[in-house]
Parts: sequence; structure tokens; C-alpha cells
Amino acid sequence: MFVYESTKSEFLDDILAGELISEIKQGYQSQGVGMGAANEIRSWKNSLQYMHTVLINSSVPDNAGVAIEFKIPLTSRRVDFLLSGYDKADNANVIIIELKQWGGHSTQTVTDKDGIVKTPLGGGIHETTHPSYQADSYAQLLRDFNVNVREKPINLYPLAYLHNFESEYREILDNDTYQPHVEQAPLYIREDTKQLRAFLESQIDVGDNRKNLYEMSTGKIRPAKSLQSSLLEMLESQDEFTLIDSQKVVFEKAVKLAVQSQRDGQKRVLLVEGGPGTGKTVVAVNILAELIQENMIAQYVSKNRAPREVYEQKLRGDKLVKEIKHLFTGAGSFVETESNTIPALIADEAHRLNEESTFFGRGENQIMEIINAAKFSVFFIDESQRVHIDDIGSKQEIRHHANNLDAEIEEMTLKSQFRCNGSKGYIAWVDDVLQIRQTANADGFDLDFDIRVFDSPQTLHNVIEQKNKQSNLSRVVAGYCWEWTKGGRADPAVTDIKINDYERSWNLDSNEPWAIAEGSIEQVGCIHTCQGLEFDYVGVIIGDDLKYRDGNIIVDHEERASTDRSLFGIKKMFREHPEKAAETAEELIKNTYRTLLTRGMEGCYIYCCDDELQSYLKTRVETLSSSHTS
Repeated sequence: MFVYESTKSEFLDDILAGELISEIKQGYQSQGVGMGAANEIRSWKNSLQYMHTVLINSSVPDNAGVAIEFKIPLTSRRVDFLLSGYDKADNANVIIIELKQWGGHSTQTVTDKDGIVKTPLGGGIHETTHPSYQADSYAQLLRDFNVNVREKPINLYPLAYLHNFESEYREILDNDTYQPHVEQAPLYIREDTKQLRAFLESQIDVGDNRKNLYEMSTGKIRPAKSLQSSLLEMLESQDEFTLIDSQKVVFEKAVKLAVQSQRDGQKRVLLVEGGPGTGKTVVAVNILAELIQENMIAQYVSKNRAPREVYEQKLRGDKLVKEIKHLFTGAGSFVETESNTIPALIADEAHRLNEESTFFGRGENQIMEIINAAKFSVFFIDESQRVHIDDIGSKQEIRHHANNLDAEIEEMTLKSQFRCNGSKGYIAWVDDVLQIRQTANADGFDLDFDIRVFDSPQTLHNVIEQKNKQSNLSRVVAGYCWEWTKGGRADPAVTDIKINDYERSWNLDSNEPWAIAEGSIEQVGCIHTCQGLEFDYVGVIIGDDLKYRDGNIIVDHEERASTDRSLFGIKKMFREHPEKAAETAEELIKNTYRTLLTRGMEGCYIYCCDDELQSYLKTRVETLSSSHTS
């Protein structure tokens, strides 16, 4: 669907008459989408004037197709500018142009991440995708999912045009780091207007009166056979994605419901509850892969970036293919998606879903948006893992929106425990220790799970490093009680966590997700980089936000680092609703440590900053040992 569609001559006339921006506004309004603030309108005026300059004296035929803002399937993103027609060999061609306002003086190369740059966005310098990467990813999505693009075929030529970018800064974006992406989607800057015009002329020799744009916009959305084969091969080569016990039962039910919704059009929701280590993400990835095999469009959705990046990489293994990346998406991707557009969405870590969906505060409710967008949606949830003040994911909330959207809802439970050496008793013991709930496991559980309390964080870290040498699957994590130094987030020499003579960096910004990145054993992860993931052994440093006084576990929200947004707004809540604030702080802080303490498959090692909590936990662990041997 296009916001604006015409021919080259009509496009030039609309600019000359000063009518193009109003046409674009009307196009947005007709689709029920707001165009944005005044600065967005100014950027359009600026960019489209440059496209006018490129096209006005070119030999591109007057009846070549022109389109602005084409919505990419499976995303909330849009292609800025498209040009369509035929080349001399009568091949159907569409040129995808990503337009940027960027200037070179404020853009920075990021060498340790794939296809990432830093540039001013939203009032500050932020990381974003390289324009060539962005344009190429749009083209790849269309090749993978648009039937007409594949079968007609329509040749896609992505490129990026940064019309304000000065030549003296070219190396920033032409850096060797970005060459694989620039080769796929050439980059043009301010001084390259003639070269860009020549490229357009070489690909559009005969006009098509928008025919190829129409073919592309009306193409059925179905996964390509190459994508299906690649995904199946990846899944079958990874033993950790094998389903057993209740995982298989949930998987079969989800696939059946998705196929049923595809056939009869009835909206359906499957709600799956599962505690730590029950294999929620493994089941989610298997459902994704199977639905793609069933010729259905499906996506894995999570609010937290860590699990989707880690499992996308685990699924890919050592293969260099990147086409599965767009199957893993953030929870804020469906703000503008029309109802029932996507056959299936698989929402993992559903307890982490929020109301506002985007950085700019757009969106109403992520649960509602997911259910609305999909004919079938499945939510994997553990309400005891809500760790952020904005987390709204609950079974009640999912039921509410499913009923409001006339969706049939079914509920299932994942029962088998694969983490903590299969010991449900350990998780129940953690709940008892943290005084989340009283359990029958206060004094014992199967001690095949290795739990210890260490007298210093350095000793703990040393032991975890030794465990990591066995399989590179052991890590140290901590409560977010130390500031994450902004200037040192990619510098291992900058230490954030300091406890006596123990000094370590928080998880560093890098190309790889922290949980599986090389060198991450030397750092300390936080809740946001490990939730939804698992390790062989986990070392947990409990900060001063959790204490023990007079027989009670207490929380101290003021010990949380200011760089942690998990409790943002809690001080105001304490002023206005102190009882609610106290309950919220206790729930979120305890849930955080419950989550950290249950990341290990084989063992959990602990150090507490609070001396009384350290003594209490030692006693609880010693009681475990004595009850087991008596």
C-alpha cells in the first residue's frame, strides 16, 4: 500500500505546483495514519526536492512509476521512494530508494556491530541501521515474501541517497565495515547526483505506467521456498530445538489452531503458561519454523531484544545466511498493522509486554496490537518474571483483549522443567527464600543442582570462569544496582561494578548478544541481557536493593541505578500511592532476582552485598545440605 502513487511527470508537476506534500498528507489520512510533526514534513519537502532535481533532466521516461511510502510486509516500516519501469531487455524493475537527511559531521561509524551507525535521532545521538543495510533488508523482505516479486519476476534494486551528506565524511559510511551492505545497496551522497541519475536511467529505460508498482503492492504474501528450506535445515541441525513432553503437545496444538484460523478466518489466541526452564522459547521457535513450512507468514515477537537475537543466532548456527532476521521482531512493530494482516504471531516473554509501543510513545497496548494484527497469536507467559514498572503482561490482560477482539482463546501449561537440573523444587525453594510465597521446599530439594554462596564476588567470578571453559555457557549476572557508564559502554577498560577490590564492566555494547558474545564471561550481565535465556552455571551478585532485616526479605528501590529504567516513576508513585508503590517495588525487585537465580541449568552461585542477607542465604543453603545428608 502506497501513501502516494503517480508517474514521473505527475510527480514533477505536483512538486512544481506545491501540491505534493498535501497529497502525501491525504494519503496518510486515507490509511488512518498520522504523518507526524512539522520537522517530518520539512524533511519530506527537502528530500523530495532533491529527488525532483535527480529526475527532472533525466532520460527516465515520463510514464515511469513513482511511489512514496510503501509499507513493507511484516513490519511497520515504509520504503521512502520507489521508481518502476523496464530496462532495455524488457525486465521489470523497481528501484528502492532510502532517503536520509543526515549530515556527515554528526554521524559515526560503529565498527563492532553489523550494519549499525550512530547519528542524531530523537534529540540525541543514537544507534540505527546503516542506510544501505536498511534498503537491502527491505528488498530482501519483498523477495522472501511477495509472490509477484518472485514469480513475475520483478527485479529489485535497493539504494540509499543521503542528499545532505558532505563528501569529506564519506569514509564514515563507506567504511570497510559496511562494504557487504553497500555492495548490495549502493550509497549516494550530495555530490553523487549525476551518478544516481545515471543509475536510474540504466535500469528504467521504458515506462510502465505504474504497472510494476501495482503488481508489487497486490502480490500475495507467502514465504519463499528457499526461506522454508533454509529454516528447516537450520532447525534440524540444532539438537537444542528438539521438543519433548508437554513442549510437543503445546507445539501441535498451536500449529493446529494456526492452520484452522487460516482456513476459517476465526481469530484465535493460545495462552501458554510456563515457569523458568520449561522451554517456552524453544517451543516458540519450533512453531515459527513449522508455520513457515505451512506457507504461512509468521513472526517471533518479544519486547526484550536479548532472546530474539540469541535464538535467531542459535537457529542460524554457523551458517552465514541472514534472511531469517526479519522473522524475529520487537513487540512494538504492530502499532499501525491492520486487523488480521498477519496469519500468525508468536509472542515470547509475554509478561514483558507494554502499553506504549515505541520510543516516541506511540501505540495503545502491545497485547491488543498483537492480537489485532494476527489471525492466530500465541502468548508464552510467566507472570513471576515481570521485572519492569511498564510490564503489563498477564493472563487476565490477554484474556481481556482476546474477548474484546472476538478471538477464541485456549489455555495450556508447559510442565516439564529443563533448567535447574529439572528441579521444580529448586524454583519453589527460591520462591520461599525470597518470601515470594511459602512452599513445601523450604528445607530441601534434589541436590543434583549445585547451589553455593561465596564470600566474595571475585571468588564467585573465578569459579564461573572455570565452569565457562567447559562449554562457554556460564555467566555472571547482577541486580541493576550500579550505574552503567554511558561513555564506557563499549570500552572494557571502564568498570561499572565495584565491590571492594572487585571491579567489572556491565555487559558491553558489541556486535554479538552479550549472552553468547566472545569475552562476555569477563563482564557482568543484567536482567535485560539474560531474561529468557539460560546458562550451564550462573553466578548472581545480589545488590543492595535486596536486604534481610529481622527475619524478613526487604527491598530498597533507592539502591537501584539511575540508568535502570525498570523502576522509572516509582518515586512519584510513592508520593501519590505509597501502598501501591511499595507492592510494585517489592514485586519487581523480587521477580528480578527470582529470574536471575533461575538462569542456570546445572548450578547457581551467589554473593550478596548485604551482610545480613549473605548470612541468611548461607544458612538456607547449609540447611539444604544438612537435610539432604541426614
